[in-house]
Amino acid sequence: MKLLLQALIKYLCGVILTGLLLFLPAGTFRYPGAWLFLGLLFIPMLILGSVLLTKAPDLLAKRLSHREKENIQKGVVGISALAFLASFILSGLDHRFGWTAVPLWLAVTAAVLLLLSYAMYAEVMRENAYLSRTVEVQKNQKVVSTGLYGIVRHPMYTATVVLFLAIPLVLGSWIGFAVMLVYPIVIAVRIRNEETVLTAGLDGYAEYKTKVKWRLIPFVW
Repeated sequence: MKLLLQALIKYLCGVILTGLLLFLPAGTFRYPGAWLFLGLLFIPMLILGSVLLTKAPDLLAKRLSHREKENIQKGVVGISALAFLASFILSGLDHRFGWTAVPLWLAVTAAVLLLLSYAMYAEVMRENAYLSRTVEVQKNQKVVSTGLYGIVRHPMYTATVVLFLAIPLVLGSWIGFAVMLVYPIVIAVRIRNEETVLTAGLDGYAEYKTKVKWRLIPFVW
């Protein structure tokens, strides 16, 4: 019950805060891209959270925790949060004043990519029971090297990069998209620090890095 209440409170706060960040700058509720984005993000999130609550409550508890121990990771989280805030607010302002316009076909494509990235995120959570929002080596943790982890070493971050770059396009803002380009950069910093921690503290991770070459995107990095 405690976990359920914690999850519901964070979920509702997320819906309300995101709505405020979009509709207040837009100055109207007549913002189709914002409504589409809220539906694409929070309906699957509710479904996934319900599944985790019944099937893997320990994993859900880990995902709700976000207290980073590494100083580098604290900086990454802070910069990412600022980028998200700026992207949402500027997208809302862009809708109000009509600074830029994303073609409908691209917005629809971005919506599809957002859903696919969410499905990938869910698959990563199914494959890796040690998945946490913080960079750490957990007790009895083992290296996961199958499924998506056999293609790239950090498939969760691959999913989030696609997801977050798709968001401002669904919202119809090139300005918001330009701001969100900061995210892949900070994720690269997070990955480098995370791999240092895992290599030092997780048995078999150094060998895993030699088997799976790509960190984030196959044949790129």
